[in-house]
Amino acid sequence: MSRKRLKIRALLVDLDGTLVETGAILVDAAKQALCTIGSCQVDPQIGVEVARLLQSNHPLDSLLRANGITGAAKQQFMAAYLDAFHGLTPTRTRPLPNVQETLRTLSKRVSLALVTRRNVSRERLAEELERLQLIQFFRATVTSQDVNQPQPSPEIMLKAAQDLGVPINECVVVSDSIVDIQAGKAAGVKTIAVLSGLFNQKELEQWKPDFIIADVNCLPDLLDRLL
Repeated sequence: MSRKRLKIRALLVDLDGTLVETGAILVDAAKQALCTIGSCQVDPQIGVEVARLLQSNHPLDSLLRANGITGAAKQQFMAAYLDAFHGLTPTRTRPLPNVQETLRTLSKRVSLALVTRRNVSRERLAEELERLQLIQFFRATVTSQDVNQPQPSPEIMLKAAQDLGVPINECVVVSDSIVDIQAGKAAGVKTIAVLSGLFNQKELEQWKPDFIIADVNCLPDLLDRLL
């Protein structure tokens, strides 16, 4: 008996850790934020751990307390950290290897929407995508500023599907982020986790994405098997 093919008309694709590398930016953002609150001696690698907790919807209190960041300094640190991250990404992000060619291949087969948890405007995101020479592959972009509820709410996925004009059940979420996988599941769609970001295979497996692949460059071959 032949295997039933999936009807996939669109991919809802994450940005940081999925299409672009941001590890060094997270460290530098933490370095700036730590100096802002007078804690320059704290290891700035905390920036990566903060991002991991945010992208898995876990509280930050224990991590910050362990690094001596308590009381009002917690809010000051997080505000400075996020400001620094959003200030650095427009000029510092770099595409992961072969991303441009992969997106070119995918965009000929399905519609692509870029979905990001970043608190930036679509206009600012478009400027970054133009610099990265990626904007031409996306028919829609959605940021956290376009929705009321952040992931793991499915709102951002539903918004992206609406902007594409594609039924949500014909979309697939692609991300390195646990909260995106949760949001995709909440929206009732298939999810593809990539290992190019902050989480390893064991961590991602706990959330039962439908597929786990090394990176987005594996997507064309996966679609060949699914469509």
